[in-house]
Amino acid sequence: MRYPIAFACAVFCCTASSYAAGDTPSGPDRTFLESHCMDCHAGDEAEAGFDLEKLLKDPTAPADRDRWVRLHDRVAAGEMPPPDYSEVPAKEQKKFVDGTAQWLNTLVSSEQKEQGRVQARRLTNLQLERSLHDLLGIDIPLANGFPEEPRTHGFNTVANGQPMSHYQLEQHLNGVDKALDEAFRRVLEIGNDEFEEDLPAEKFVRTNPKRRCREPEMLYEHAVVWSSNMTFYGRIPRTTAKDDGWYRFTVRAKALNVPEDHGVWCTVRRGRAVSSAPLLADIGAFEATSEPQEWTFTAWIPDGEMLEIRPGDTTLKKAYFKGGQVGAGEGEPQGAPGLAMEWIKFSRIHLGPDDETIRKNLFGSFKIKQHKDWRRAEVTGDQKQEEMASLMAEFAERAFRRPTEDDVVQPFTDFAWQTYEETGSLIRGLRAGYRAILCSPRFLYFQEQPGQLDDYAIASRLSYFLWNRMPDEELLQLAAQGKLKEESTLKHQVRRMLQVPEGRRFVADFTEQWLDLSEIDFTEPDRRMFPKFDIVVQQAMIDECLTFVQTVLDDNMSVTNFIDSDFSFMNERLARFYGIDGVKGDELQRVSFSPESPRGGLLGQGAIQKITANGTNTSPVIRGVWISERLLGQEIAPPPQNVPAIEPDIRGANTIREKLEKHKSNDSCASCHRHIDPPGYALENFDPAGQWRTKYPAPRGKKGLPIDPSYTTADGEDFAGINQFRAIVLKRPEKIARNVVEHMLTYGTGAPISFPDREVVEQIVERSADKNYGFRTLIEEAVSSQIFLTK
Repeated sequence: MRYPIAFACAVFCCTASSYAAGDTPSGPDRTFLESHCMDCHAGDEAEAGFDLEKLLKDPTAPADRDRWVRLHDRVAAGEMPPPDYSEVPAKEQKKFVDGTAQWLNTLVSSEQKEQGRVQARRLTNLQLERSLHDLLGIDIPLANGFPEEPRTHGFNTVANGQPMSHYQLEQHLNGVDKALDEAFRRVLEIGNDEFEEDLPAEKFVRTNPKRRCREPEMLYEHAVVWSSNMTFYGRIPRTTAKDDGWYRFTVRAKALNVPEDHGVWCTVRRGRAVSSAPLLADIGAFEATSEPQEWTFTAWIPDGEMLEIRPGDTTLKKAYFKGGQVGAGEGEPQGAPGLAMEWIKFSRIHLGPDDETIRKNLFGSFKIKQHKDWRRAEVTGDQKQEEMASLMAEFAERAFRRPTEDDVVQPFTDFAWQTYEETGSLIRGLRAGYRAILCSPRFLYFQEQPGQLDDYAIASRLSYFLWNRMPDEELLQLAAQGKLKEESTLKHQVRRMLQVPEGRRFVADFTEQWLDLSEIDFTEPDRRMFPKFDIVVQQAMIDECLTFVQTVLDDNMSVTNFIDSDFSFMNERLARFYGIDGVKGDELQRVSFSPESPRGGLLGQGAIQKITANGTNTSPVIRGVWISERLLGQEIAPPPQNVPAIEPDIRGANTIREKLEKHKSNDSCASCHRHIDPPGYALENFDPAGQWRTKYPAPRGKKGLPIDPSYTTADGEDFAGINQFRAIVLKRPEKIARNVVEHMLTYGTGAPISFPDREVVEQIVERSADKNYGFRTLIEEAVSSQIFLTK
């Protein structure tokens, strides 16, 4: 937890008992600090780098605000001053805590009243991409073309961590141009680039049976690819994309030489060979059996890339081919599993609205004469200026997500008309006007003013929170009626928005950042140490995590399930990896756990265990910090610069426990490790790939040292392993709920939880208690809170 619940009332309700109304302290009590703290925390040699002399020179400096909050919390929790150093009378401690809380509340509240709690916040890359999709009726990848976004307080939505440089604007403009070009092309170009092609096996196998290559070979009237470690084997040149676009394809296939206990897991990827080095991207996977089946995939395939379909299970027997190529007939005698494809249906498609809808939105009543090069098409009309002004006004209102005054729209209309007059092209004039609107701060930034948000700002904040896209018609209608400030309306909208297909985006988008799921590719487990791990397992881990969180939301289950649950979701491949029997097929299915199983909750999921390891070994420190901050709400301060790294103090140690015990001999380290180490040790039985283990790895011929996952929590409770640790954490369900609320509000509002926000967070948690801290209930209460409804 970020602050002790026992002191919440003292901070927010009882400060008058120590300080009279209007008698707000001008800063922390210096006498208290000098008496109990500054012997250790002052000057250049200040312990843990926490120099109170420096902080007291300007206690209101915004850059030091978090340090004062941390000091308040440590004193409130009784952690500072250390009990063995200075025993502070309870009355004196309470006076300091109340006074510091009152000072921080007054200071921060005053700043927020003037400036708002959220700085100017812009759309993230993903929000920008989806907004362009909504406005233009297209669906093409754009976000990856924008500069990488930093994460502040765990999220890229936080305003004070969002850069806006010249390069950022330039890349944004490039994305706008791509989006406009796609929309204009769809309407103005002759013909339809959509197609469907049936490819029987003989049309996509190697054309010369005598040539050694990496394409499928013809065998038993099927296109066959064998299990092998060869790169880009199973490529299908006939599926090479002639243009960037969305493609849908269905493959009918069966497995050859199927293992007795499971099918043949196959991967589907797209890629191309560049200087003999293939560049590949994953599309999906499926499990083939001896019975023919069909699988369908939809993927964005860039121009020049082709499909690769092959057995991809690293646990399968492998065929060996010399010289980096495969000759016909070389694989079958080796008895390795294979994939036999009967046919592929390959088609180019468009996602999103149809062309007629795009035409009405962008060209209104203008007449269009298409051309094979859309830039040379003709757009004509009788009342050009009036129609252009109408189109600009409608587009600006949708782009700015609120009604727009004439004086706001007029500059864009003038610019569009001026471009038409200079070029004689309505296409160029309209495109210039739309382009200018899409570069306006009114589109790029949230339009929020200090104080209570207006209804249109609430509509935008709610829509980008749950969907990461523009508000829909129902939200905008409610905003126009002034109903979005009503608590019942807001809660109804949350339920509606989470139930529609777009609502599933919330779990995917929020969880990806909250739990660092995007970091799962950051390391790859050593194949010699973890031969059963592969990309199929990794994707199944991600799917397990997202499906689990989605189920907790759909069923409004308690967020305590994130710590421990009696179920999860897995397919056969992941179940085999975990050592769980009875799961068949490539579809995720609900699996129940016994009370003794270590797999319950997020803590027992492979995705979390892999993200918190480095691919070779595990560290209770890394895992402990991650669990503390992501799941337990315990903010861990970065290690001070004057604290030595672990390595110099651990030479000669044999286990990670011995290494850390030596490290903790430094008092500056021990205070933080009291909180960090317990959850880290609780997970020590899970290896870097997410499998259960009882011993540490050791060189060949030697026995690994036994793992000891036991420890003592900061509150003094002993546990023997993961299940006992979970039981201890579950004694404080409100702590788990508070953590989820704080992360959601940080993500949804664009600002971290400030000191005055703590009172509101406690109210949200308390109002959710009678619903057992249901996930959806917490979202509804958070959205209807003052934190969400004010800038």
